Amino acid sequence: MQIGIPLESRQGERLVAATPATVRQLTALGYDVVVEAGAGERANLPNKAYVEAGARIGERADVWACDVVTSVNAPSPAELDLLTPGSTLISQLAPAARPELVDALAERRVTALALDAVPRISRAQALDVLSAQSNVAGYRAVIEAADEFGGMFTGQVTAAGTTPPATVFVIGAGVAGLAAIGTASSLGAKVRAFDVRPEAAEQIESLGATAVRAEGASQEVSADGYASALTGDQEAATRRTYAAESAGADVVITTALVRGTAPTTITAEMVAAMRPGSVIVDLAAAGGGNCELTVPGERVVSDGGVIVLGYTDLPGRMPQHTSQLFGTNVVNLVTLLTPARDGSLVIDLDDVVVRGMTLTRDGEVLWPPPPVQVSAAPAPTAPPPEPAPSSTDPAAEAAARRSRSRRNGVLTVLAALLAGLAVAVSPPDAVGHFTVFALAVVVGYYVISAVTHALHTPLMAQTNAISGIILVGALLQIGVDDWLVTSLAVVAATLASINVFGGFLVANRMIRMFRKGSPSGAPVTSEVAR
Repeated sequence: MQIGIPLESRQGERLVAATPATVRQLTALGYDVVVEAGAGERANLPNKAYVEAGARIGERADVWACDVVTSVNAPSPAELDLLTPGSTLISQLAPAARPELVDALAERRVTALALDAVPRISRAQALDVLSAQSNVAGYRAVIEAADEFGGMFTGQVTAAGTTPPATVFVIGAGVAGLAAIGTASSLGAKVRAFDVRPEAAEQIESLGATAVRAEGASQEVSADGYASALTGDQEAATRRTYAAESAGADVVITTALVRGTAPTTITAEMVAAMRPGSVIVDLAAAGGGNCELTVPGERVVSDGGVIVLGYTDLPGRMPQHTSQLFGTNVVNLVTLLTPARDGSLVIDLDDVVVRGMTLTRDGEVLWPPPPVQVSAAPAPTAPPPEPAPSSTDPAAEAAARRSRSRRNGVLTVLAALLAGLAVAVSPPDAVGHFTVFALAVVVGYYVISAVTHALHTPLMAQTNAISGIILVGALLQIGVDDWLVTSLAVVAATLASINVFGGFLVANRMIRMFRKGSPSGAPVTSEVAR
């Protein structure tokens, strides 16, 4: 089968649905790839790079006539007419907002898979183009803000004096918000962030930012993975938080977008209270904007000198990186649809991921899909079982405890007496060795019991050195005239060897868990890395 990669017809679009690196992966699955001439030039990916990757350069009609066509944006009416019946279209189709497009695809008997309708489950994350583009948008939002802001993000100490770092306030700690937080923190800014989901505070602080907490503003996550609706009191609490934080911020980045709709988080009054020269980057501009002054696609300056950026093409402003991520999402989907790796696409509607993305097939409209029976909300905690009534007499239990205590005390005294006798009859050198052994037992017990489980692996690597000392000492004692010493040395050498070699094997296995190659598993070519 042939996969067509067209030149995007959307005005100003710089992305392309496949890069030379992802073309190699598609051809490895058994497909023939046809790329429209000039499809990657806006992302600095020339036709020659695609040919070297194994693709064929074709004309517009050739590409849209392929068995499978994958594009970044939905096809125009003219491009719809070029699709052949029975073909498969893989693209961002916005089915909820464009039902007429879904009907048109069904009329042409095209199998349509929407990349922006991926179910929100863990297994489908590798196909989620919205998350990948949100990551890029969050990063680019900070770059745009730094370009507009009249100062440096990081604080400076110079002979002429010191300058404080910029204060950045991020609303929302989703994919885009966390990317913005990480980027602003890496530039040296003082970052504060807020999310209505209480569990997001840990993620915010893990990136070096300060999690803003508002009393009465937290809300729970619904079963579909989205935050539940705010009550009147919660909305009032969040407004007070936004007003206080935005007034003291140099840069505000908003990311609140729920099911394609952008709630208002920054009012005109809040903008008026901000300092002149402050910057607001509205990442939800495509959904109407979180700021009341946002104009989608434009740069606006308020009467008070606050700059409001409502750009809707932030991922497209980094075309090479975003195209690579988009192409990798497509490769992951095609890999899922090609179980035999033979270049034949298989649409398995029994797969919840495939079913959730499929809009039309054989002239039938399959949108919306049935709900995925997976809950993103935490499972309810079962109440602990009530303890069964005890049938033992309390007096008998107390007597048994006293008996156990007396027995343990007697055993302890006997052990101390035996140890004392052993020391008394031992030569002077043995007394010193026995003292070291006893202290080592006590220290080892408290070290192991006091160290958290997360540090047991590095602690084990350190104790390998101690076991190595034991092993050397045991080897030196093997072969002496005393058979008891030789026997103990053999046992010590055996146990120390097990500890040393086993410890190294376990530590090496743990280290390998943190090693990985490129995200796509494919080599990074010069066209991508440039």
